[in-house]
Amino acid sequence: MTLNTGPGYGSLSAPYFSNSVSGAEHSTEAAPLLIPEQEEGERAGWRPLTREQLEEAAGGPGWRKFRFYLVLLFWFTWMALLGTAVAILIMAPKPVAQPLKWWQKSLFYQLQPQLQMEAALEGSGKTSALHEKLSYLRSLGVGALILEGLFGTEVNITAIVKGSTTFPMIQYLIQEGNKADLKVVIDFCDVDLVEAQTEGKGTDNSNPLAKVKDALWFWLAQGVAGFTICDTDDAYSEKTLEEWRVILKEFNAGVESIILVKQRRDTLIPLKSSNVNTSLVDVVIKSILPVLPHILSGQEVSSAIETHLYRAESSGIWNSWMVGGRASDELKNLLLVLLMTLPGSPAVEDDSDVDQTKNIALSLAVVRKNSDADSDSLEKQKSRRVAQALFSSLSQSRAREEALLYGSFSFLPFPSSNSTFSPRPSALAFLRSWGCVHFLILLNIGVEPHTLDPVWFPSLPEAGVFVASTGMDRLGATSLNNLVLQPYEAIVIKLFEAGAYS
Repeated sequence: MTLNTGPGYGSLSAPYFSNSVSGAEHSTEAAPLLIPEQEEGERAGWRPLTREQLEEAAGGPGWRKFRFYLVLLFWFTWMALLGTAVAILIMAPKPVAQPLKWWQKSLFYQLQPQLQMEAALEGSGKTSALHEKLSYLRSLGVGALILEGLFGTEVNITAIVKGSTTFPMIQYLIQEGNKADLKVVIDFCDVDLVEAQTEGKGTDNSNPLAKVKDALWFWLAQGVAGFTICDTDDAYSEKTLEEWRVILKEFNAGVESIILVKQRRDTLIPLKSSNVNTSLVDVVIKSILPVLPHILSGQEVSSAIETHLYRAESSGIWNSWMVGGRASDELKNLLLVLLMTLPGSPAVEDDSDVDQTKNIALSLAVVRKNSDADSDSLEKQKSRRVAQALFSSLSQSRAREEALLYGSFSFLPFPSSNSTFSPRPSALAFLRSWGCVHFLILLNIGVEPHTLDPVWFPSLPEAGVFVASTGMDRLGATSLNNLVLQPYEAIVIKLFEAGAYS
């Protein structure tokens, strides 16, 4: 190999040798290593690659086209995937909230004004006690009052007029109800409307509905928002309801008035307008339990509830639910949970356990009792507090959650009981859903605890959070895998996927 002694990389400059002794401090070493360099001929023959040579080295002109089409295909695929995702989001079925009428959003509270007026007259506050009660009911989420017992079976609906001694209190009740944003509905059930239409001298018999029309106009002018009639009444007919509908339409005072029907027969006769194919009834009030002379057993209650759950959404008319028949006190809170979570509007009967204003005098009296009787009274007070908390929690949840207000309904039957003495399962369940939100309602009507079988709910989310329970003693998150229903217990659970709370 030939060493190149000339100036360049890997060589030592000439001044280095000449000054190596005298000027060592100025000496520098250009490179610590010596490497071979190309020959002059080789260096002179090197030339950069041309465009054609680069294209040939890269695969020729076809490679450029291939890269172009490959990038084009990538962006086309990406845009196609994006368009498909957008189309799926647009075309996928999603729940659309329908605007609800006031009676569809309301919680009905059945009230007997005669009893309320007697209680007000006995107290020192008189009308102030009634005002306090209405304000308290509104705070619980009650949206409408159904006034019952205003008319006896032998007294027509025109008996209570301005000359009556009870009319001022009823008028005050309606006025205060409207001030408290409570709609008022007059109950005409069991009133002989047919006799009211024809009785009295000088009545125009060519128009037998004249007196009833006048009465309806009179009560509408007082601020009433609707009327209730039973399907067992003699006046319950297409002709009667068409006349009522015309009056309600003509009166129209800014608030849509309604007609409610209490269903007492097993099957409701559908009444539709002859002119327009629409129902003459706005709300059908149904009883969950059959009205019988005796207190229903647990098996009878279970059978009645299961029957209604199977056909909860079979009717095209908006439903309202009331308890109806009598059951044991242990099932009282369970039935309240059922009323508040079924599709439709609950119609709750006046209850001293829910009405806190009735318990003030009682709580003061308990303090004065002897210690021997305190235990029983304290237990009753605890029961009332639980009932009030349960009512308030369910009312607020129903007003806040779309799934409970107008969500879909799915009955979830349990497997048949292993007991030969129980042909029907004592535990019942159903699901209220809206979009991705699900509420599971569990009812144990039996006297034995009930453990959930994982095979029963394979498609349900396992995790959830307690919303309410009959004892108001269940809080926080839970799992369906280790849930045990206690006797006479009802539970409302908001389900969610593991790791995500909605």
